[in-house]
Amino acid sequence: MKLKLNDKVLLITGKDKGKTGKIIKVLHKHNRIVVEKVNMLTKHIKKTSQQAGQKIRFEGSFNASNAMILDPTLNKPTRIGYKMLENGKKERISKLSGASLDNIIVEAETTKPVAKKSAEGKTSKSKKTIVKA
Repeated sequence: MKLKLNDKVLLITGKDKGKTGKIIKVLHKHNRIVVEKVNMLTKHIKKTSQQAGQKIRFEGSFNASNAMILDPTLNKPTRIGYKMLENGKKERISKLSGASLDNIIVEAETTKPVAKKSAEGKTSKSKKTIVKA
């Protein structure tokens, strides 16, 4: 599969045709990808004695052939080619502009633990919590 994690892609078929997003998961075995905020599905969870019923929205996977990578310079859909570098490695290039697709740095969402001082003077690290709606 020529598509990789964090690539920006455009959907070319299906119910979400024309939408763009970043790849958040690649399923190589099934030739499928998951793109953020595209192909949103709803899962209904039945209530139990300990928990109320819920509707969970999540991104579904779709076949990788239904998406095209976006050219980093022109922001248009393009095909992927390969070029051999001097050190013997293969580099993905855009067929449209010839720009490299591998050297693009995507900003990752990272959270650094923040040290807090308590009343006794000891430091403790805060944790990021996720709350379900």
